[in-house]
Amino acid sequence: MKEKIVIVDDERDIVSFIKDSLEDEGYTVFCAYNSEEALRILPKNPNLIILDVMMPGMDGYELCQKIRESISCPIIFVSAKNTVQDRIKGLMFGGDDYMEKPFSMKELKTRIYAHLRREQRIQGKTYQRLHQKNLIIDLQAYELFCHEDKVALTNREFEIIKYFILHPNHVLSRDQIYEHVWGLEAIGDSTTVTEHIKKIRAKLQKCDPNVPYISTVWGVGYKWEG
Repeated sequence: MKEKIVIVDDERDIVSFIKDSLEDEGYTVFCAYNSEEALRILPKNPNLIILDVMMPGMDGYELCQKIRESISCPIIFVSAKNTVQDRIKGLMFGGDDYMEKPFSMKELKTRIYAHLRREQRIQGKTYQRLHQKNLIIDLQAYELFCHEDKVALTNREFEIIKYFILHPNHVLSRDQIYEHVWGLEAIGDSTTVTEHIKKIRAKLQKCDPNVPYISTVWGVGYKWEG
């Protein structure tokens, strides 16, 4: 899974350095250079936030309080303010960790990994997100994202996609899909699968027109091309 990390710091060189290092580790990174930009990124639902303290306008402490109104992910303060009082203030305002500038990138990466791993344990589950070309499929939240935008799917549509991606390189017949998604006791027939496939294709093509995610194998069924 590509966890999403937000960096908030008005020092662009530091932001660029951290961003490059984290992207090398496979993380998806969003950058903000002030509190207003950071608040606009929050709908991305980050898995972790790296936050500076001294910024123009709303400082890091105030921003942390604001973030905590809607986001519970780990927040690591990274700041040149290095007194014990600064560290305590950061933790009291909702931070989970505090590092001094200048810092070791290796240590920051280790702390990020530790916090993300702890979040997994707290949730009592591993992240069940799959990446398929330009799609992110969250098997537990029943959510699908295309180019970071959420695609509105019904439960049946999501179940069909889930069935496809859990059976890679398999050609699935309409009857197989119907029995798996609707159940053996369902009232109806497998022709409804065709209509659901059409709707899924239309939704995926709307956000990703050049990628055919579901192909038809004539006379047999359908195959996921993710």
